[in-house]
Amino acid sequence: MSSTHHSNPPRLARLRWRARRGLLENDLILERFFNQYLHTLSDADIGALTQLLELSDHELMNLLLSRSELSAQFTRPDVVRVLGWLRTV
Repeated sequence: MSSTHHSNPPRLARLRWRARRGLLENDLILERFFNQYLHTLSDADIGALTQLLELSDHELMNLLLSRSELSAQFTRPDVVRVLGWLRTV
């Protein structure tokens, strides 16, 4: 069983800081995501979200709004799962 974010609070705090984006749409989606999933994120989920946050604001927005799909480098089950959650909030 993977551990939850409670095992590494500083990592989660850094992730929330990194999630602040230049596009309001992304900020709104990410804030709703954290409000809904914060207490259930595993370390693997945090790693997947960290990868998604490395995308540019426009690339991320297009993914979140289903205007584009993940490139091959991101098609790991944990990234796909987290993106699915982001798309539903």
